[in-house]
Amino acid sequence: MTRLVRATELVGMAVVTIDGDDIADIKDIVFDGETGRVRGFTLNGRGLFAGPLHKALPAESVRAVGRDAVMIDDAALTVGLEAVVPAARIGDSDVLGDHVLTEGGTDLGTVADVILEVRDGVVDLVGYEIVASAALHSDGRRVLLPLPRTVATSGEAVIVPTDVVQFLRQDLPGFGNAVAAFRHREHDAEEGGGDVAQ
Repeated sequence: MTRLVRATELVGMAVVTIDGDDIADIKDIVFDGETGRVRGFTLNGRGLFAGPLHKALPAESVRAVGRDAVMIDDAALTVGLEAVVPAARIGDSDVLGDHVLTEGGTDLGTVADVILEVRDGVVDLVGYEIVASAALHSDGRRVLLPLPRTVATSGEAVIVPTDVVQFLRQDLPGFGNAVAAFRHREHDAEEGGGDVAQ
């Protein structure tokens, strides 16, 4: 089963082993900006006074992402933080608030949330929820923007293809089709422009 979720829905979610041990909460989602793949999750301890852990959960160790918990086989699957978050990016990898610019230089708005696709324990980055700029004629409203498989980020801006504006949506249920259509168009462009005449 495939479903789309906002990253903020996963933050604070319990990490539980198949044996029922409640080991941590999700603190942040760490993704590879070049591939759009989720690398893993940083963790918070459980309990009222628990803080960030110096451990992380690699994406490949996740068995399932449910509506209420992230399931793993064993607590031993957690690793040191640096195995998931490159040292140069610890504390400096948040895309929230970054501007989204087209390759043509148009500011589409700022990132308010990250849209993830969850299927069979695999979590991929597929889009952003942005607070739209005046360029989208819906200044201040939130819209969903599909992302290409390769995303260019600078730490202050995310660069997207100019024609992505054709695939903007306002509701999460219809967004999956927009992502599929956008990526299909992207794939056709990489393959040389579509069908070959016979």
